[in-house]
Amino acid sequence: MSPLSDPIRFRRLAAGMCLIAAPVTYVAGILADPALRLDSNADAVGAYGRHLEQVSLSAAILHWSWVLLVPGVIGMIHLVRRRTVLLGHIAGALALLGVVNFSALMLGDFFYARLERELGPFTGTALGDRALADPGAVFGFQIPGFAGLAGLFLLGLVLAYCRHAPWWAPFAMLVGMFTAPIFWVGTVAGGLLYLAGSGAIGVRMLRMTDTEWAHPGTALRVTATNDDHRLSS
Repeated sequence: MSPLSDPIRFRRLAAGMCLIAAPVTYVAGILADPALRLDSNADAVGAYGRHLEQVSLSAAILHWSWVLLVPGVIGMIHLVRRRTVLLGHIAGALALLGVVNFSALMLGDFFYARLERELGPFTGTALGDRALADPGAVFGFQIPGFAGLAGLFLLGLVLAYCRHAPWWAPFAMLVGMFTAPIFWVGTVAGGLLYLAGSGAIGVRMLRMTDTEWAHPGTALRVTATNDDHRLSS
């Protein structure tokens, strides 16, 4: 059967590959951001207006880096079957909402670029900042976005508790996301951390058998049974 026609294999592969692709795409979007590569904050003022094409590319790539996390998060939720299911569902719902909101926030870069180009760097930046400070933007997008990152971190801890992820993976993901925009040392170190944490979970999904994916915990039950047999003998 073709992987595209096999619901179990396709969903497992899609979730695992997206968890690997998301951090790579995230770092690529940061590298394309024209303001992050400048030496000082003064040089960064108006950078979006001067480099419309780079902003367009960066914002689009960053948007897709968050979109790619969605199948990965759904796959992470799927693995929470036997332990802390309620906590896993709550954390997963928060993570999904946060990822979607951060994806939407990337649209603001396009407006910043156009405002700076048409109105000048200081006026355009000030108008963009005022728009982002609007209560609708703060409570409708920014706060849910950061709450979603907390949910993603908690979901990673739940997976670690369920033995489907290493304990350090959620820490690496969160630290990597926040440090990667600090060019250039933070971009390298943070990007590697994000990739290591997210990739560790993704690789585990890819290495699972279809039976383990369809029934998470099967391997753990078999191992525990074998251990009991060895102890009793």
